[in-house]
Amino acid sequence: MAARDLPPLPGRRRTAGGVAALVTAVLGASVLSGCAAEDGPSRDAAAEKTPASVDVLLPAAGMAFDYQIGGRYPPADGVRAVSRDREDEPAPGLYNVCYVNAFQTQPGALDWWQDDHPDLLLTDDDGEPVIDEGWDEVLLDTSTAAKREQLAEIVGEWIDGCAESGFQAVEPDNLDSFERSGGRLTKAHNEAFARTLAERAHGDGLAIGQKNTTDLLDRHSAIGFDFAVTEECAQFDECDAYADAYDGRVFAIEYEGEGDVGFDESCSAWGDRISLVLRDLDVLPEGEKGYVFRLC
Repeated sequence: MAARDLPPLPGRRRTAGGVAALVTAVLGASVLSGCAAEDGPSRDAAAEKTPASVDVLLPAAGMAFDYQIGGRYPPADGVRAVSRDREDEPAPGLYNVCYVNAFQTQPGALDWWQDDHPDLLLTDDDGEPVIDEGWDEVLLDTSTAAKREQLAEIVGEWIDGCAESGFQAVEPDNLDSFERSGGRLTKAHNEAFARTLAERAHGDGLAIGQKNTTDLLDRHSAIGFDFAVTEECAQFDECDAYADAYDGRVFAIEYEGEGDVGFDESCSAWGDRISLVLRDLDVLPEGEKGYVFRLC
């Protein structure tokens, strides 16, 4: 599909019958029938966060997790779930979450957007792109139904690609782009787009995770989110809020040297409720200088 023809894009960090058969082949029938968290994910019979007609594989609360969006590498012993960039392959036998930069341009892809879809980039009053300065990414314009529909065609194909590659879930990043838009985007704009992405994911047989953004936590069921992927929830004292909303189905990443809350303290406070991992800020592959990985 067209979206998969883009040049490979680097991973990055942020502050259905055929699919069912594929899931069974990857994870095994014992997983689908429901087993303990340490043995892998299980289906959640209480599908209050997805339509009754949707059958997706949800992560189990507390399963050991690694955040590999900066590049894949063999997961450590005991790891049962990973998140990887959509251009990477899933890890055999594990619960795989597909990273998609859904609300901002991925590094290296701006020229493609400007050449093919310039009207979908958010601009200021002078017609200049509105940029997330922290990551040098241009915000996508979710402000109208027409633009959201066009964006959904593009991002939707990426989500389709995640399913085709064998992922079990997707995390659309930068749900909080409205906070960096100078008032040009609102929570309602991004909520509407997220709801469309959730429908697309569920149609592909994928679970979908809320990425950060406690401002929309009270809307997670209406949007269709099934679990959460959160960065530095310990630093911002948000882990309990995510855990309560998602019954512990939370993948939480803390970063080495960031903030005042140490990882041991984070594990003591929340390690028995959610999945916690310590990574380096650049989420480097194992073997590269600066790589950090630690579980509770």
